[in-house]
Amino acid sequence: MEQEPSEGHHEMCWHSWKGCKGKMWHHGCGGALYGLGFLGSLFYYVTTATSLLGGLIGVVKAILWPAFLAYGVLKFIGA
Repeated sequence: MEQEPSEGHHEMCWHSWKGCKGKMWHHGCGGALYGLGFLGSLFYYVTTATSLLGGLIGVVKAILWPAFLAYGVLKFIGA
């Protein structure tokens, strides 16, 4: 079931991609930013791990890096 965009959401673009079936919303580069952050943090945590358990914890930290970033920023500003 496809939904047409509402008139109040001008920042979202309705695109029809040639290689995709149907239509999809375009929300900017948030996914790319998360992906680059994930790859960078995964590389950092895995290469600095000193054990297998440390490497596995590093993978979990790489997945959850936005939460760690938000916590650090909120702690820094004293919120």
